[in-house]
Amino acid sequence: MPVVVQKYGGSSVADPEKLKQVAERVVETQRQGHSVVVVVSAMGKTTDELLSLSKQVSPSPERRELDMLLTAGERISMALLSMAIREAGGDAISFTGSQAGILTNDRHIDARIIEVRPIRVEDELARGKIVIVAGYQGMSYRREITTLGRGGSDTTAVALAAALGAEWCEICSDVDGVYSADPRIVPAAKRIPEMSYEETQEMAESGAKVLNAQAVEFAKEAGIAIYARATSGPFPGDDPTIDGTVVRKFPPRGPGSVTGVASEKSIVLLRGELDDANQLLTYLEEISICTKQLQILKGQSGMQRISMVLSKENLHQFDTLSEGLKSRFGDNVRLITGNGAVSVIGAGINANHANLLRGQSVLSAMPAEEIFTSSFRITWIVPDESVDEVVRILHGEFLESA
Repeated sequence: MPVVVQKYGGSSVADPEKLKQVAERVVETQRQGHSVVVVVSAMGKTTDELLSLSKQVSPSPERRELDMLLTAGERISMALLSMAIREAGGDAISFTGSQAGILTNDRHIDARIIEVRPIRVEDELARGKIVIVAGYQGMSYRREITTLGRGGSDTTAVALAAALGAEWCEICSDVDGVYSADPRIVPAAKRIPEMSYEETQEMAESGAKVLNAQAVEFAKEAGIAIYARATSGPFPGDDPTIDGTVVRKFPPRGPGSVTGVASEKSIVLLRGELDDANQLLTYLEEISICTKQLQILKGQSGMQRISMVLSKENLHQFDTLSEGLKSRFGDNVRLITGNGAVSVIGAGINANHANLLRGQSVLSAMPAEEIFTSSFRITWIVPDESVDEVVRILHGEFLESA
């Protein structure tokens, strides 16, 4: 039977009743003639609650121990869903990420999958079982438990789909696809029926929560179609764009067209001026800190000016980072908080300066701290309290006024 991978987010498995509904949907998928692998996130706000618990014990918890703690959430979900599937008439078995063959590099909190060896998964599918896998986690080549960063369950699902040669990968959540902006911020936001891998990855990197950027990267490499849809919705039909978002290889849209607006609050800006920027980069690598944006310029004095953007979402050791930078570099390097990022995304959006000028014009009353661009994105760094308003202004200009 063809293999289908389904991923259910935390809101879809938030309580026993929702777990039972997911179990019915999974069993029905198998009855329709598919071998089914299910990847689950932690129930509801479990991960946030575990993080809060860790901060009550240690303001700057050690990354390895955080991984040991946070992976407990997905293990609870996988076991409960396996039980619910049995009650619904199916036959299921649950695996942790390591048991499922998810191998990662040797980083904690934001590990990357380097290989998938789904031998046990394939064996159980051959026996007719539904396989439940804990998302967000794996095992490093040193046999350490690791986590994949926020949204990492998406990555688990797509990586397994690629390794198993799945027919498709469903990402099920409480929303019916990817929208042109967060509907909670922009009521006029519209569902995007189909997106290219590149557009989706840029949306995810810019703060959109429906899909994970690394997951889209895996899908692109393997040519796997991703169906982002509502857990309560129907199964993908002949035209899956009717009631969800399909992410796969599409011809690029017209150059300069805007697909959506994404945002992220509570980013951290790192600013510095050093004789050698490599000293700072080496230190950040030593403590496993990754950056979202990086710029190094040579000043008139010969010093190197450094500008970085860090995501606070996976930065669980802010105090340790702040103290370490102060100890090593003194006042030459500083961290700035209180800002967010708003991005307009579209293929060839910077083919000329028209879109940047258009955005600047409507944001003239609230000038940005900084602006970054790529071939698919224009990003404005603005104060946290202005993020939602900037999203509404840019969405209105680029996606509602046409």
